[in-house]
This record gives sequence, structure tokens and C-alpha cells, in this order.
Amino acid sequence: MIEHAPWFTEARFGMFVHWGLYALPARHEWVMTREQTSTEEYQKYQRHFDPDLYDPREWAQAAKRAGMKYVVLTTKHHEGFCLWDSALTDYQAAKTPAGRDLLAEYVDAVRAAGLKVGFYHSLIDWHHLDFPIDGHHPLRNHLDAAALNASREISRYRDYLHGQVRELLSNYGRIDYLFFDFSYGLASYPEGHPDHVWGGKGSDAWGSTELLALVRELQPEIVVNDRLEIPGDFVTPEQYQPAGPMVDDEGRPLVWEACQTLNGSWGYDRDNDDYKSVPMLIRMLVDGVAKGGNMLLNVGPTGRGNLDPRAIGSLQGIGDWMALHARSIYGAGPSEFRPPADARYTQRGDRLYLHLFAWPFEHVHLPGLDGKVDYAQLLHDASEVAMHGVVEGIGAQNTMPGSQPAGTLTLRLPVKQPGVAVPVIEIFLKEGQ
Repeated sequence: MIEHAPWFTEARFGMFVHWGLYALPARHEWVMTREQTSTEEYQKYQRHFDPDLYDPREWAQAAKRAGMKYVVLTTKHHEGFCLWDSALTDYQAAKTPAGRDLLAEYVDAVRAAGLKVGFYHSLIDWHHLDFPIDGHHPLRNHLDAAALNASREISRYRDYLHGQVRELLSNYGRIDYLFFDFSYGLASYPEGHPDHVWGGKGSDAWGSTELLALVRELQPEIVVNDRLEIPGDFVTPEQYQPAGPMVDDEGRPLVWEACQTLNGSWGYDRDNDDYKSVPMLIRMLVDGVAKGGNMLLNVGPTGRGNLDPRAIGSLQGIGDWMALHARSIYGAGPSEFRPPADARYTQRGDRLYLHLFAWPFEHVHLPGLDGKVDYAQLLHDASEVAMHGVVEGIGAQNTMPGSQPAGTLTLRLPVKQPGVAVPVIEIFLKEGQ
């Protein structure tokens, strides 16, 4: 638990929203550097950014229906374009055909829906003329890259970065969550590391210690991630599921949140149809909670500001499941009991939740639970699940299964899987268990 923000581990599930000028080319949020596009050429997207269907109330309602408890929006991604009316740059939403601060509407909508308000803010800025060119920069292969770098001063960019964070955390009321992205200096990616790039930047470039102190001063109750290259409130595995609970070098548990995409892209990617199925997304959420983590699931709105119908379908499918199974997620965490194969346990207090990733035939055997369970039921409809402990010394014979190992509790299930994406059995533990 984060002591100053216990809501975070209670919530377990949030929505990430990646939205910026990159929604117009619709070819991934890193399109500017992937295609090595100059600042001058890329600014055509600013001239044509007119999100006439933008209604963050719809985003907030989609998140709420999906069972999410917080929303995190990209205030500025690596391209440098800002969704708010920043006093520090003209490269922002009020200087587009949209003609207004788009972030303020988002904050109001999310707050009105009863959800926690989160900001993502890129430490990187490929548009700013004082941001030194490096191995990630769109101009990395420019013939005059070295000469261009000679006039760039990271200290001036650092002042700009801190100034914009001050704006974000001063002008929109209480902000609950801040996701910085990302550090890639030698401390994070030394030479020989597969993700090492030349000119990489880390905590010294960002002034991370001073920046985090500023954040704490302006928003004392905010949660901040770990990507300043100094410790934050939680760690952020991206696009993978940790193999187990995350711990520090001394084996102490960490608060963590996996950020995941629907289809491998963060920004709107029109031709990418590599969408994860709803059951897979639910299994990822459950797997994370079973290991003590949250999941931040991303959507990438279109250039007109509305959610892609494919994303809406995924969120609705998750929401249908969460409507019946939310209490196996909210405030739940790892269990000391060992689940059977193809299953995960989450636990909250004296209730143990068995999530069955594969539906077994008739019986499921639960090690270590014999004599410790008062009652069991399918969570989606509260229908009783029959159970029995071990009767020792019985060998398998004809239709009679043999005895299970000592301490095993056996549940008897219907042959047909219930019509939910991931069935859950709610197990009521006896007092003291």
C-alpha cells in the first residue's frame, strides 16, 4: 500500500489514454521518430488537429462501465505537443483548430464521473529546440545533427520541463496520479544493454530530485511512478506480465502497475488489428492482482477525439465481466495458498477467489484447503459449489477417483462452463484461516 494514497491498490484497474497529434497519421505514437520526420514537416498535424468529436465525458463513462477506477491522459507525449493551454509554448491545443485547453475538459469529466484524475507527462520532447538530439530523436541521422546539438542546452529544456509540470499541477485542482516517461541514460541502459542509445538521458538531465520535490510540494497526495530514474511510489512493467510479485533487491514487496495495450500500440493505429481478446485481457488483469499489482489498460482515441469502436468493444466485454466479478479484483491481492494448474487466486480478507483460466472436467482440487473452507459458490450467480475433503486410503476404481494428497479440498463443478469469460469461485474461509 502507498501510505499517502491507499486508494491506488484498492482500485487495481485504470484506463490509460494516449492522444496527441500522432492520432492524425494514425501510425503509432512514435511515428515522428520512426519515420524521422522533421519538426517543420510534423507541424502539419498541428494545423489540422480538429477533434470535433472529443467528449471526455464519454471516455470517463467508458472507463467507469469497464470497472476502471482512475484515468491517465497524456498531457504531452514525446512529440512535444501539449493538450493544455501552456504559457510556455505555442505548440499546444489552443493554437490548433480546436482552439482551447483540452485538458481542462478531461479533468472535469473524469472528476465528475467519480474517478481519480491522472496525468502522463513525457520527459522527452522532440519539438523543443533545446532538447539535445540523441539515438531516439527524429533527427538522429541528420547530416547536421552534431552542429544542431551545439546550440542546444539541456539546462534550458530542464527549466521548460519543470515549468510545464508546475502548470499542470497548479492549474487543475487536485491531481491524483502522475506518470513520467521515461529515462534512458547510462544508469538505466548501460553500454551493451539491448536498449542502450547514444546521448541517452536520465535523472541528471531531468533534474529528477528537484522535479519530484516540486511535485510533492504542489500535490502532496499524488502517486508518482518510477521513471525519473529515482524511486517513486510504484514501479511500471510495460507490455509484459511479471512472473511473480515484484520485489526490491532485498526481497521486499513493491507496489506495481503493469501498463498494457489493446493491440500493441499506445496511440491510435488505424491499420493495427492485433487486438487481444476480452478473455485474455481479463486474465491479464487477474494475473496482475494475484501477484499484487494493478493494470493500466490503454486506449488511443482517433484524430476526431472519439474512441475506436474496437476499443469500445473490448471495454464493454471487460465491463460485463467486472459487473459480476469486481469483488475478486478491488482491494484484493495475493494469497498464501497455491492455486491448481491454469488458475489464479486473489484474496481479500477471509474471501479467496479462484479464477479458472481453463475449465476443468467436473472436479478441481485445491491443495492445503481441506478443513479451512466454510462455503464455496460461483461468483457470477452465487450458486453453491459442492465440496469435500480427503477420504484417505481410497484407490481409483471404475467411476471412483482415488484419494487426493492430504490437505486437499475438492470442488465439484458443472460439466458446462458458465457463460462468463473467466469463471470465478468465491471461497469463504473459516475464521482464523
